[in-house]
Amino acid sequence: MTTEAHTESTEAAQAPTGVLLTDVAAQKVKALIEQEGRDDLRLRIAVQPGGCSGLRYQLFFDERSLDGDNVYEHGGVEVVVDRMSAPYLAGAKIDFADRIDQQGFTIDNPNAGHSCACGDSFS
Repeated sequence: MTTEAHTESTEAAQAPTGVLLTDVAAQKVKALIEQEGRDDLRLRIAVQPGGCSGLRYQLFFDERSLDGDNVYEHGGVEVVVDRMSAPYLAGAKIDFADRIDQQGFTIDNPNAGHSCACGDSFS
């Protein structure tokens, strides 16, 4: 039994089911929440219909807790994904870029078959 449990744990670690936040993104989210002056905010990530590819990402701060929310913790930051968005975001990695050619949050989503050039929408 111990061997099976170890194998299942290893497989689960190889196939992430939640949203991952890089250390850089977690630090940026934490700094933005501190600027708001509130300690009850969490980063909510959702998928909504729209955009040129069919679905659009939404990232915003939220104090609400909704039925079916999935909550992940990264670097002291809580990331919340609603029940409907979770399958679209399983294994997605959120990073923050601050370069001359790109600034803002980026999402590397293994579930996106096609995305537009702007990176805001996918299908």
